[in-house]
Order: sequence, then C-alpha cells, then structure tokens
Amino acid sequence: MRTSRIRTAALATVTAALALGLTACGGAGADSKAAGGSAQVNSGGDAKGGARATNASGGTDEAAGDGSTAGAQQCRGDEMLLTAEHQLAGQQGDHLLVTASNKGSKPCWVTSYPTVKLGDVDSTALPHSKKDTSGGDKHITLQPGGKVYSAVNLFDYGSKNHTAQSFSLALRGADGHDGPSYSVAIKGDKPQFSWNEADVLNWNTEKPYDF
Repeated sequence: MRTSRIRTAALATVTAALALGLTACGGAGADSKAAGGSAQVNSGGDAKGGARATNASGGTDEAAGDGSTAGAQQCRGDEMLLTAEHQLAGQQGDHLLVTASNKGSKPCWVTSYPTVKLGDVDSTALPHSKKDTSGGDKHITLQPGGKVYSAVNLFDYGSKNHTAQSFSLALRGADGHDGPSYSVAIKGDKPQFSWNEADVLNWNTEKPYDF
C-alpha cells in the first residue's frame, strides 16, 4: 500500500512538470505572435504586418522591407535616395513629405528624425515637432529598396516669411550626432515653399500624412 502511494506521488510530480513545460511553450508562442504587429513597408512602399526586434538598449526596432535585420549598420546618406514633395501648398497642413529609400545592397537603419535646414537663409536645424513622440532610441531597419518617411511641417503667418525650393538633410546617429548633409530638391507642381516657423517629424514606416 505504501509503495502504491509513492508511485502515485511520483506520477503526479511528472505530470505537473509536463504541464508546466507545455504552458511555457504555449506562452512563448503567444509572445511571438504579439510581437508581429508593427507596420512594415516593402520595396514597393505598401504597408503590411511585420516583425519587431529588440535592440541592445531595450527599445523596439521596426523593419522596412522583407528580410533579416541581423547585422544591419547605420544608413549612409550616399546610399540613400532622398526625395521631398510639397503637399497642401498654401493650405492648412502645408508640409514637405520626405522619403528615404535604401539604394544599397545591404540592410541599414535610421533613427529619431532627420536634421533639416531649409533653404540657405538660416543655418539653424529645425526642431523636432512637439506633437510627435520622442522615438529617439528606436531603429528602423530598411532592407534594400525599403522606404521610410518623415515630414517638415510648414507654418506661414504671412509676414517676414522665407521662401525656398530645396533644403539640406542629414541622417542622425544613435548618439545624436549628424552625418553628412545632402541637398534635397522639391518635387511636385509647387516646388517653392514658404515658412515663418517649421519643425520635423520622426522617421516612420508609414507616411505621416497619407492623403
């Protein structure tokens, strides 16, 4: 009788251990599914569901384009196609839509928001928009052909405004320092833009104002 009780207790212990193991496996699968909800942009620019990764600092990374993000280095301006389009010119919501495409052969990442200087009238970099999230520790990895977006919000109060048709842009590093600056010409029907004040949005895998 005593032997039977010992065997029963041993079987109960094994059963409980197996149950815990199965619960742990199920939990890992649930976490993997939950981590797949970030927006992702393929080489054609269409948004779809994609995976997120955790960077060394504990922040959340996103990916623009299909493929592995392992070993990606910071994007270099000379391997990027930088374009801008003037949208809602002279109307409420006037802004420059900035697109950066990875033209290199390897994945690379951008972070935070670009350093932008408008025209040649002011050498001061535009501030980050107060309406935007900080996002300073997030890396967005671009596969070859992948795209990310930012926007320069333009505010024109009708007096002492500046006018230009181009601006300079530099990619910001994880340490907050700027890389080399590149001139960006404005596309669209109205390439000329005016402003009294302006600010910049973070890089994003989706267009900030998708009209």
